[in-house]
Amino acid sequence: MSEFAKLSRPELEGLQEKLRTRYRQFQTKGLTLDMTRGKPSPEQLDLANDMLALPGADHFRDDQGTDLRNYGGLDGLPAMKQIFADLISVAPEHIIVGGNSSLALMHDVILRAMLFGVPGGQGPWREISNLAFLCPCPGYDRHFAICEMLGIRMITLPMLPTGPDMDAVEQHLRDDSAIRGIWIVPKYSNPTGITCNAATVKRLAEMKAAPDFRIFWDNAYCVHDLQEPGDDLADLMQACISAGNTERPIMFASTSKISFAGSGIAAMALGPESRKQAIDLASKQTIGPDKINQWRHVQFFQDAAGVRAHMRRHAELLRPRFAAVQDVFEKELGGRGVATWTQPRGGYFVSLDVMPGCAREVVRLAGEAGVKLTAAGATYPGGQDPEDQNLRIAPSLPGAEEIKIAMEVVSVCVKLAAIGRILKTN
Repeated sequence: MSEFAKLSRPELEGLQEKLRTRYRQFQTKGLTLDMTRGKPSPEQLDLANDMLALPGADHFRDDQGTDLRNYGGLDGLPAMKQIFADLISVAPEHIIVGGNSSLALMHDVILRAMLFGVPGGQGPWREISNLAFLCPCPGYDRHFAICEMLGIRMITLPMLPTGPDMDAVEQHLRDDSAIRGIWIVPKYSNPTGITCNAATVKRLAEMKAAPDFRIFWDNAYCVHDLQEPGDDLADLMQACISAGNTERPIMFASTSKISFAGSGIAAMALGPESRKQAIDLASKQTIGPDKINQWRHVQFFQDAAGVRAHMRRHAELLRPRFAAVQDVFEKELGGRGVATWTQPRGGYFVSLDVMPGCAREVVRLAGEAGVKLTAAGATYPGGQDPEDQNLRIAPSLPGAEEIKIAMEVVSVCVKLAAIGRILKTN
């Protein structure tokens, strides 16, 4: 029970007025703090500024002597494939390196499956009646937006501390023959910060599903540890190969939150038949990716160890920001029974659950006090959180002191919304 629910109506109204006074004080400060997206801070982007001088006017050939200014190299430079292979623990022959956006790769993979199907299937996904994807929630809004755009039915299921609720996953697959995919951010998931454990990875690899079922393994935060050592993530590709489901996983990663958010490098890893199909279809779309940008990244990082060393510098900048969120929430909300929140060991977000029916009100109040939050409901398909409860906090962009102020505003809004809800229902 909420601590507030134990108070009498006069006590609640008195506390509400004190909080309103504090809220009005925040409004007079003219705050303009944007915490809507998980953007790297300028200080993080500065860490890669030396890359802007690369590769240099006389360094347009890679180690194999290829002239990178010209066409070709559809699946990426060998050195860049090796870096991604080491980062996501697959063999280089599984890798295709693309442009700057892993989201674009996901979009294209699904669109091509809709048009042409995938290896193991009986035809285009668009011909499957009532086609569906499993969507662990809270989850990533842009995943859901792709499904919504293409008319793919979305089935929500819970995220547990071990990853997607595998009992629910397996039950849905038994009951619904139209399911062809599942979205998973496997390490430091968006927004809950959960890392799938080894048992979950094994069940995903071995579970019964349609031959053309695919796991969309968005490993966006594979090296985004806040603490040392970081979370371990089991090898999905090898688990699927061992289970005889080699084509099941499609794994994605990028340097968007490693080098430059707008001009990084994205890659995906697929089974051999899926990779062959992807290259064939991509050849109708492009003559090759930006090899100069790939070579720039190879020169800057050298190898996966260089990426990990670079990300330790990112963590030094991010830790104080995440600590500020935890400190304020514990001080303002701890023990009051009006909110719970995650304490992630990596990634880019803190997941905040407020009292049911209050999330939209918290976002509205915070916005009117100058703190912009991700829209309530964004972590669910269609923007519809059935409990109106979950909020995604993105602490990376503002400085630590700004985050403290922003979280104080959010905390006051959480308490005001909770009191308003209690007074309304009692």
